[in-house]
Amino acid sequence: MANIRFVLFILLAFLCFSLWQQWQIDYGPQLPQATASGVPATPAAKDLPETAATIDDVVRKEPVRPEVTKATGERVTVKTDVFDIQIDTLGGDLRILDLRQYPVSKDQPDQPVRLFDDQVEVFIAQSGFLGEGQTAPTHHTVWRAAAMQYQISPDQETLRVPLTWTSDDGVSVTKTYVFGKASYAIALEHAISNQSSSEWRGNQYVQLQRTDTSGKEKSQFVRSYTGGVLYTPKDKYEKISFSDMADKNLSRKAKNAWVAMIQHYFLAAWIPPAELESNFYSKDLGDKRFLIGASTPQTVVEPGQQQTVGATLYAGPKLQRVLEATAPGLELTVDFGVLTVIAKPIFWLLEWFHKAFNNWGFAIIFVTLVIKALFFKLSEASYRSMANMRKLQPKLQELKERHGDDRQRFNQAMMELYRKEKINPLGGCLPILVQIPVFIALYWVLAESVELRQAPFLFWLNDLSARDPYYILPALMMISMIIQQKLNPAPADPVQAKVMQFFPYVFGVFFAFFPSGLVLYWVVNNVLSILQQWYITKQIEKPVKALA
Repeated sequence: MANIRFVLFILLAFLCFSLWQQWQIDYGPQLPQATASGVPATPAAKDLPETAATIDDVVRKEPVRPEVTKATGERVTVKTDVFDIQIDTLGGDLRILDLRQYPVSKDQPDQPVRLFDDQVEVFIAQSGFLGEGQTAPTHHTVWRAAAMQYQISPDQETLRVPLTWTSDDGVSVTKTYVFGKASYAIALEHAISNQSSSEWRGNQYVQLQRTDTSGKEKSQFVRSYTGGVLYTPKDKYEKISFSDMADKNLSRKAKNAWVAMIQHYFLAAWIPPAELESNFYSKDLGDKRFLIGASTPQTVVEPGQQQTVGATLYAGPKLQRVLEATAPGLELTVDFGVLTVIAKPIFWLLEWFHKAFNNWGFAIIFVTLVIKALFFKLSEASYRSMANMRKLQPKLQELKERHGDDRQRFNQAMMELYRKEKINPLGGCLPILVQIPVFIALYWVLAESVELRQAPFLFWLNDLSARDPYYILPALMMISMIIQQKLNPAPADPVQAKVMQFFPYVFGVFFAFFPSGLVLYWVVNNVLSILQQWYITKQIEKPVKALA
């Protein structure tokens, strides 16, 4: 029993150390990024999708386009209640996108999170057409803006930002971004007007270009995923990492599907029209830059006719209910990992209690109570086993003194005593093992849910996603672990007993860097465990004292 418990403590310590390393990635100090120059990254001809839309069931390769030599076009600024955006007239790209309602930190409330950027670490959204032997506007084309500044007014539900392109032979395309009030979904419309004497054919593509930043965190056991994602009805949620893109270009056809680039708390996803069978692709551009995107089937516009094709861009926080309403499977970008089946009900409970109390800290406390109630019987069996083991401590000590250093005879006598007293030495461990997946799932819920990002609780705890600034919760957790150790039977091995005496202090150091929301859960759980274990121990030891 003592050996097994010792191993469990070691495994739990390893888990906590891994989780602490993950939290350091998200909230620890970041190294400054070096750059050769401050000039915004310019998309080259190779930035066009290597695999374009399907034509007669054959995926063709586009010829290389002439490279645009102009570094950047003019910038159209767009302001909504959730966005500050810069659109470049060169390509019509979304190059800067700030999330106004999400500050970088509590200490920098006026500095919003910048999701899209075209400086050192490129992350931009692009779109255009691939023409079949015809001139078509790509993300290398210069578009004409009707105005250079747009801002949604309080009485507006939508804001339309048009850019136009016209060919020499009378084909014009109007690219319009449609922004909604309080919405992170941006509609893209490409309106094609063919005033030429022949039909026009082209394939719309939408893509995300991003610098690989995932290699910064080296030698980490666990980390939040940064990279590409593909969702199809057949294969569901599939990670397309930067290394996958470097190894092989993606080429997949599907309806009702989407692609995205995700990171901790935020994402950008292109969602083509669900009814169209789009071709999804990726490409390694070199210099640690990658594309992931989609191209729709060929659009044919007869002379004198007009046609519109579009897509939806979601760029913003991983708000689970919003993502569910935006596209099928988009909520899976909130990556709870293999324990999603456990994590989702936990998040649902957190959300329900948050609606009741309007405070994520109280939601965590009441979720802890629910989890403790669900595992009450398992915990009871565990604590009864520990209490019975504790009751046997005098007899075990007597056996140890009798057999001295003969560990083999001592172990045999100890097992015989367990059989005689009908005690299962695994009884206190198995219930703990069952609960470990729930603890890990809760960690990922607290770590991945943007709803808890910078959420205040009470008094000094003004951000449940950050560590306790005064280390009060880690200290309380350490004290609670010491009390629990006093209630548990001491290991028979004196070396193990001494090592385990240090565990509360080791855990206290680890938890000092954990998000305060997780430490809050652990403290409440420990207090409830202490009360339950104390009561059960007293009930079991009571008859012994009565006989004395």
